[in-house]
Amino acid sequence: MKLNTATKHMESEVDFMNIDRTDFRSMSRSEQIRHLEVEGYVVFPEILPPDLIARIQYELAAAEMLHTSYSVNQTRSVKQPQWLSQSVAELIGYPPIIDFLTQLMGSDIVFTRGFFQRTQSGSPGISMHTDGQPHGSNLFGYEGSCPRLLRVLYYLDALSEQRAPFRLLPRSHLSFHADASPYIRYKGHPEEITLIVPAGSAVLIPSMLLHGSHPNRSSQPRELLQFGYRPAWAGPIQPVDEWDPELIANAPAISKPFLQSLNTTGAVWEQQHKPEGMRSEAVGINPSRWDR
Repeated sequence: MKLNTATKHMESEVDFMNIDRTDFRSMSRSEQIRHLEVEGYVVFPEILPPDLIARIQYELAAAEMLHTSYSVNQTRSVKQPQWLSQSVAELIGYPPIIDFLTQLMGSDIVFTRGFFQRTQSGSPGISMHTDGQPHGSNLFGYEGSCPRLLRVLYYLDALSEQRAPFRLLPRSHLSFHADASPYIRYKGHPEEITLIVPAGSAVLIPSMLLHGSHPNRSSQPRELLQFGYRPAWAGPIQPVDEWDPELIANAPAISKPFLQSLNTTGAVWEQQHKPEGMRSEAVGINPSRWDR
């Protein structure tokens, strides 16, 4: 039997799913922070209401899309979605997620990029990879070199076992081993897990977590928004292109605090052993922050 490219890719995918059954709805804020920091992910189920999802999908329906090098069925918008959709632009400052990010990162937060993906029926899975490389790369430029970088994935469609569910390798962002190099990709891993979430859910991961997706074997596409955020101090190791000032000027007020310079950094080369004004407490690094 002659196989087309998509079928060949599908046959090379992992043939198992370890579906995560964690009850994220009942987690306290401290439990959410711990799960993200230790396990490498946290889920906010159905955080987007149906009417907002409908508006976003309507506003992005005509977005110009390009396919990836490995499948014509894996498509991404040419322009970042926040410049195509007012609803997506407002989502940058979405209070339920920003409240969490502020407790996680502090109040000075930089939005680094937006990304819209439409995974068509027949698309192969995405290989296990990270979204960050400390020296940069052709895939993520120098945005991926930021030492603290978080991805917020908004699923506009419900996932199922057939409809391109998300997969990840818990705790991989913590490993010092050579196997955890962010420049390595994996077909799969025996201890990876799969997330199946309802429409409107947000999945948050650090950029150094190994993650990917299963194929879309359903008859329906799966749409996804992905946002990047980082604390302001955690700038890239090399300059990156700035936002177009006209786009920033026309952005909704709720998003503007996060659309600051992409080269914002807390870097200070000259360091003192005993600088003036040293603090004696900092709740963001409390070992007890998971117990509140």
